Amino acid sequence: MFRKITPVKRLSLLMSSAVCFQMVLTLAGCRNNEASKANAETTVTDTLNQQFNLSPTKKNIIFFGNSLTAGYGLDLSEAFPSLIQSRIDSLKLPYKVINAGLSGETSAGGRTRIDWILRQSVEIFVLELGGNDGLRGIPATDTYKNLQAIIDKVRSVHPNARILLTGIQIPPSMGDRYASEFREIFPKLAKVNKTALVPFLLEGVGGIPGLNQADGIHPTARGDVILANNVWKVLKDLL
Repeated sequence: MFRKITPVKRLSLLMSSAVCFQMVLTLAGCRNNEASKANAETTVTDTLNQQFNLSPTKKNIIFFGNSLTAGYGLDLSEAFPSLIQSRIDSLKLPYKVINAGLSGETSAGGRTRIDWILRQSVEIFVLELGGNDGLRGIPATDTYKNLQAIIDKVRSVHPNARILLTGIQIPPSMGDRYASEFREIFPKLAKVNKTALVPFLLEGVGGIPGLNQADGIHPTARGDVILANNVWKVLKDLL
């Protein structure tokens, strides 16, 4: 069993300021490399087209997020959305998971590409964005507005779709006040919009070296198993 240490305290203990600074530089570098991002978007688009064309009779569960959803550094089959698909298949439920994760994506970036995703039918929409915002120090109010805009768009295009929001937290080294404001974005959005909520997607994984890749940001395959469990606890009630 885990010791009773809050996720934020665990991150504070296990992540040094130098590591956090490296995380910000790494993510910022990804943002500035426009050619790399364009190639990534093309790859994601091609992959999504393939996924949408499979099992057209099943209901779509769209995971809309960043590198955590995309399974950065892992085989796509090891990413937590794929692990959830395996559970769904084992239960013989009529759902198809669509992995719409894009590495380096911010809430603003997600807001600009959501229209294309919503051309497809959506039964359940899992929104996993905000982590890159926090690591870049983007104002919490901006992140809140962008995520709210995405939720509004989903409901305007697919009013019957159920929405699941995944919360994320950032290390206190980003500033206690900012970390607190950022943490409150997700429960507030869930309450205002009456959506389902995974309080902390990285619960049991964030800040634990053995469950994260060398960059200290992205979970290993073992880590993604825990992420899948965190999401499944809430998602199962929506199926």
